[in-house]
Amino acid sequence: MKKYSKRVRELKNLITKESYPIQEGMALLKKLGTAKFVESAEAHISLNIDPKYANQQLRTTLILPHGTGKDLKIGVFTEPEYVQEALDFGATKAGSDDFLEDMSAGNLDFDILITSPQLMPKLAKLGRVLGPKGLMPNPKLGTVTDDIKKAITDAKSGQVEIRNDKEGNIGLSIGNKSFSDDKLIMNFNAVLDALEKEKSNNTIKG
Repeated sequence: MKKYSKRVRELKNLITKESYPIQEGMALLKKLGTAKFVESAEAHISLNIDPKYANQQLRTTLILPHGTGKDLKIGVFTEPEYVQEALDFGATKAGSDDFLEDMSAGNLDFDILITSPQLMPKLAKLGRVLGPKGLMPNPKLGTVTDDIKKAITDAKSGQVEIRNDKEGNIGLSIGNKSFSDDKLIMNFNAVLDALEKEKSNNTIKG
């Protein structure tokens, strides 16, 4: 039988019901956040889909009304003449062939990678490097685009990816314990709204 620390046992004792209304749930979430660091608040939802079928797989993006509270590092792979422009737009790191070499060597010190459609063939060679890290740009996520400025702005504004796992569930950050209850609830409701939209597109069954 798994043994829990005294702190974890005390926190588990605070959970007295199987489900809570959203306001109570968020208040309880704050009580459970007792670590010395700023803990992330996450939403985990069962989608009632079968990921074995391509038409039931879910992958989309959403800009949370109040962001995630994270300072994301944004990488931009672009043409040499646009490198400085990408940095001016807010990219953490930008480059051309030199950046490609860095990535090939495993230097992936960024959270999101953005590029333009014409440069995707070059990045495709790094599929084995970027793919496992979830860093390969994707048109559906807005990270393969000619509007680099918008992609950077969206990422810095709290854009998150909603993607099902192999069990048909999603899990994503909706902020952290420093957020007010109202901000967390607004972010959570935005996720639900996005899922309703996908449901209307027949991605989600139930």
